[in-house]
Amino acid sequence: MTVTTLDTKTALLVVDLQKGIIALPTAHPIAGVIENAVALAEAFRARKLPVVFISVDGRAPGRTEHTISLKDIPADWTEIIPQLNRRPDEHLVTKRTWGAFTNTDLEKYLKEKGATQVVVIGVATTAGVESTARHAHELGFNVTLAVDAVTDMNADAHHNSVTRIFPKMSETGTTRQILDLLDAASRSESRSA
Repeated sequence: MTVTTLDTKTALLVVDLQKGIIALPTAHPIAGVIENAVALAEAFRARKLPVVFISVDGRAPGRTEHTISLKDIPADWTEIIPQLNRRPDEHLVTKRTWGAFTNTDLEKYLKEKGATQVVVIGVATTAGVESTARHAHELGFNVTLAVDAVTDMNADAHHNSVTRIFPKMSETGTTRQILDLLDAASRSESRSA
């Protein structure tokens, strides 16, 4: 894990931490992922950095070998979990593909906010998180992944993404390491003010 720095305009992207997704069985205890997500969201808010919530409400139309039925899902399936305390002024992206940039206003929103970097967290590591991080990297954003604030339904697939895929397109670190970088940046800003 090599997270080295956070740009002064870094946004937090919270992927699919919604009622329907966290109810699925995951490779790591979801409570820890949520706890780390809450800590990061609060830290970004305290520094007036953008926090973006991403919710999946559908899927791409192409054929796949693993078909997930979206029939008979509860009405509140797409709601962001209450533990994250989403504020009315925090941007919400509703996606219908794995990645949060495809056919959404996410890129435009981040550019309007002046964001040059994103920290990506959420579920599932190999789907929404990885797809969103890949696209952010392709668009020229610096990308950081909080490896203890992501999980997947498959432990082997999660491990592959964290150890083999993420280092090729991002820096990775723990929630604590990212919080420490945010604290250091805040101290540096207050000394120079």
